[in-house]
Amino acid sequence: MPDVTVLPHHLGFAAFLLGVVALCAFMLGVSSLLGSKAFGRSKNEPFESGIVPTGGSRLRLSAKFYLVAMLFVIFDVEALYLFAWAVSVRESGWAGLIEATVFIAILLAGLVYLWRVGALDWAPASRRERQAKLKQ
Repeated sequence: MPDVTVLPHHLGFAAFLLGVVALCAFMLGVSSLLGSKAFGRSKNEPFESGIVPTGGSRLRLSAKFYLVAMLFVIFDVEALYLFAWAVSVRESGWAGLIEATVFIAILLAGLVYLWRVGALDWAPASRRERQAKLKQ
């Protein structure tokens, strides 16, 4: 025999799902009825902040850009871990302090390695060589 106490929960969830589907259908239907139907060359152009676009939208970015973006995300997420540690610093005690110090040391070792390898250098090799000649 089915459990009678669970039935109201299922009915409430079903009503919620029905409401979500009805709301989505209503918003899509109203926007298609009331939306603009005019077509033209200027209507199909992207409009961002009042600036007329120039050139193509397919920019080719170097792999260095993606490398620096990934490094930023990695170090940003690790900063979140340090924030969580800072919130609970009293509860974690000396063991937490030692673990956070080891964590920061590993982060710094990784950053120094990336710096030494040249992963953070944006300048092309020719410009770096010219700057090295100017310093001498």
